[in-house]
Amino acid sequence: MKRREFIYRSVAASVASGALFTMGRWNTLMASGTNLSLPFDLVAVKNGRPAEMFDKGIAALGGMKNFVKPNQTVVIKPNIGWDSGPERAANTNPELVGHIVKHCLNAGAKKVTVFDNTCDEWTRCYKNSGIEKAVKDNGGQMVTGKMKNHYHPVDITRGVSLKKNKVHELILESDVFINVPVLKNHGGATMSLTMKNLMGAVWDRRYYHANDLHQCIADFATYCKPDLNVIDGFRVLKKNGPRGVSVNDVATMKYQILSTDMVAADTAATKVFGIETDRVGHIGIAEKMGVGTTDLDSLNIKRISI
Repeated sequence: MKRREFIYRSVAASVASGALFTMGRWNTLMASGTNLSLPFDLVAVKNGRPAEMFDKGIAALGGMKNFVKPNQTVVIKPNIGWDSGPERAANTNPELVGHIVKHCLNAGAKKVTVFDNTCDEWTRCYKNSGIEKAVKDNGGQMVTGKMKNHYHPVDITRGVSLKKNKVHELILESDVFINVPVLKNHGGATMSLTMKNLMGAVWDRRYYHANDLHQCIADFATYCKPDLNVIDGFRVLKKNGPRGVSVNDVATMKYQILSTDMVAADTAATKVFGIETDRVGHIGIAEKMGVGTTDLDSLNIKRISI
């Protein structure tokens, strides 16, 4: 039985009666992928196409087989929030998402699904981002993130502002969770990175904005820890995020960051973007809550230039 499905089924009766998922054991299982013995804590790749950079980055981490085992199910969560083409950099690059799907299937995954709880109309976001085609062309499946009955209640027991929410069942049930945000400016959160991207995995996002956005982002990161984070910095929305106004807001930077540590990955991404990490409030909060580290000098980092 799948490691998340076991916990999901074991509390199914409690959920049906109105109780919430508890964080403890489920979160330990969900975070188990972050305890892998990997060659590097973080890999930063630059100067290539998205697929090419991912090939180099995942190879440096020992290959996708370090993360995906035969017959496992995988969920990939890009940013697909906006009805916008790849040139606008509001969403994750489709070439990268499709290529990650391919790597997962080549590693033996039984099924790879991709979804987001979009901001704009979901069918247009999926199509016009280019992600739907890229995923299907590489053997993956797209699933809507706009069905409320696909979300299930959980307790965020370490949360300060965010103490409960409803999380998409793909996140709860899949064996492997790969988080693939696009690196971009964000008007509310300052930057949209790995932890901010997790907002597309929950049903109620309004609560975040009304109750200390940065604290809520960090709170959820104590609960939901992806097995792998891949930050797409190929095209970067430098201003007017999260949607952007025009291609003039975009810089082609050709970067990619891979890590199991969301705090470290987000810290590295702020340096690529060119701002001080402490300007992104949820990064420091998450570090204090034990999610990860901002001390990049303490990590074993592989830097690759193509």
